[in-house]
Amino acid sequence: MEVRIRHGQGKQSQAYARFHRVVCDQPFDEGGMDSGMTPPELLLSALGCCAMYYAAEFLQTRGQRVDNIEVKVSAEKGGKPPRLAEIGIEVDAPGLNDRTREGLLRAVEACLLHRTLMNAPKVNINLSETLAEEPANMVS
Repeated sequence: MEVRIRHGQGKQSQAYARFHRVVCDQPFDEGGMDSGMTPPELLLSALGCCAMYYAAEFLQTRGQRVDNIEVKVSAEKGGKPPRLAEIGIEVDAPGLNDRTREGLLRAVEACLLHRTLMNAPKVNINLSETLAEEPANMVS
């Protein structure tokens, strides 16, 4: 799995994966053009989409509706060094009995990104000697 990032206009960054492009930017009040989510918002979005995928898979295999599910992910900044100090995931799936709700909770907790955050991976940062070639299928 690989994502390549290129600098865009102003404070914008563009991330490329396979044939997809995601734009990140900063809000107007932080000098950006607000043309995309901030990197922390994108992180929360990825976590929420992962939770939604696991929730929907769980419910669909049990013949439950998935069109009324909503996942809300929120975070609080804090700590030294500054970081997202606390992240909350709230799944709204109305009309489920207690047994299904317990199973849904376990399914969402099994989300790949939730597990990754709960068991932090080693992150290696290196500086390359030369800039890599253009990402494949890069959209201008």
